[in-house]
Order: sequence, then C-alpha cells, then structure tokens
Amino acid sequence: MNLQQIVRELKSKANPKNVDGMARFGISREGTLGISIYDLRPMARRIGKNHKLAKELWSTGIHEARLLAAFIDEPERVTVGQMEAWAADFDSWDVVDQVCSNLFDKTKFAYSKAVEWSEREEEFIKRAGFVLMAALSVHDKMAPDKEFENLLPIIKRESTDERNFVKKAVNWALRQIGKRNPSLNKKAIKVAELIAKTDSRSAKWIASDVLRELRSAKVQERLVERAAKSR
Repeated sequence: MNLQQIVRELKSKANPKNVDGMARFGISREGTLGISIYDLRPMARRIGKNHKLAKELWSTGIHEARLLAAFIDEPERVTVGQMEAWAADFDSWDVVDQVCSNLFDKTKFAYSKAVEWSEREEEFIKRAGFVLMAALSVHDKMAPDKEFENLLPIIKRESTDERNFVKKAVNWALRQIGKRNPSLNKKAIKVAELIAKTDSRSAKWIASDVLRELRSAKVQERLVERAAKSR
C-alpha cells in the first residue's frame, strides 16, 4: 500500500462520534478521525514494516496515520533527528504512548532520550521521557538493574510536576521499574517512600499509588515466582 491508499482507507473509516469521546479523554481533535486502535493494528500488519512510509504517514498530521507510523517504522533506521522532530509534534498522550512503547523504546537512543526528555518543559515531551522509562522496564529484558537504578533519582526529582499527563507517566515509570525484579522492587519502594514525604499533591498521589501496587500480595508473589524461574 502507498501513502495515498492508506490515507484514503483511513478517511473511509472516520467516525466523528468517536472523536467526541476521545476528546473527553484528553485526546486532541486536531487531525483526528476517530478510528479505534484495534482497527489500526490489523492495518499495520497488512502494510508491513516500512521506514520511508512511516515518515510519510507522520507528515500527514493525521492522528491515526501517526499511530500507524509508530507501528510500521523500523527502529534500527530511526535517527535522533527523527525522534526530536516527532517529539516536537506530540499533541496527545496516546500518540506519545504508542510511539514510545512501540518504536522509540526499541532504538539505540532510548535510554539517553528518556533522561534528556525528562528534563524538558513541554508537557508531552516530558511525558515521553517517562513513558520510555516504563516501556524499557517492560521490554528490555536483558538490561542490567543499573540502567533503571539510574532513573530513580530522576523520577523522584520530577514527582512534583502537577500536570496530569506528566505525573501519570512518572507514576507509570516507577511502578514498572518496581515490578521488574525483587531488587528493583525494594529500591522503587524506597524512592516512593521518599516521594511521599514531599510537600506536593502530585508527589503524594504518585507515592500512594505506587506503594499500593508494589507492596501488594499480587506483585510480591509474581516477583518471587519470577526470581525462582531465573535461578
């Protein structure tokens, strides 16, 4: 399929009622067609991996075309320049999450961008830094604990950001790191306990939510099972 065929198919699936619903969840109406991600993933499989086409899809500015771009791009061909250009276009949390957890986390720049973007002021770019941390915690099975330990002070530092899309991503990153293995679980809980002492509503919300999950019987049992299997 070429760009014109894909855009034509996307527009044929447009659902204005869905756009209204998506807007209620904080998704931008700009360029949005209202197509479910469950319809986009089969399209991505039909299209197949294609770096050039992914960049063309992104350049259309169509919300769903950008999601498709994240699904079909080839991580090994993604450059720092592309990552920065796409990050500058982020205008919805779902695009941030899909791009970071389906594409950017698989690039060789993922860890450095997670750290760099966590310091940025723009809400969606900062969110992207923490979504990368969460995605790497889940997907990079072979990474040493040190990679994630290095992220914990950053998470603590940014826990006072009151913006909704940032604080939820900070929370996500800390929870995912704490579910990786027993050692990181203990370290993440210690960080959450420190965050809880911070005079910030955002920090206290993050700490409460993280501690509830990381101390839960379900998570602790899963960590014990995972540790036993790795012996």
